[in-house]
Amino acid sequence: MIGFLQILLFVLVAAGGTAVVLTRDPVLQAITVSLYGVVLALLFFVHQAPDVALSQIVIGSVALPLMILLTLAKVKRNEARG
Repeated sequence: MIGFLQILLFVLVAAGGTAVVLTRDPVLQAITVSLYGVVLALLFFVHQAPDVALSQIVIGSVALPLMILLTLAKVKRNEARG
């Protein structure tokens, strides 16, 4: 039987995915992707997959947003040079 926490996390995952798609500012989108990764990791943990949840935290919540922000910084630096 599906519990209240599982339903809540499913709704948050759906809302988070929609928020990532609708966010247009790249910096805010990187932050939104990070928050989405945390919610997805919580969903994996609730479904008794702690190894997948840990991988999601490392990749989806830390590494991916960091790569996006570093890329944006490099593009802006190259645009300033000109």
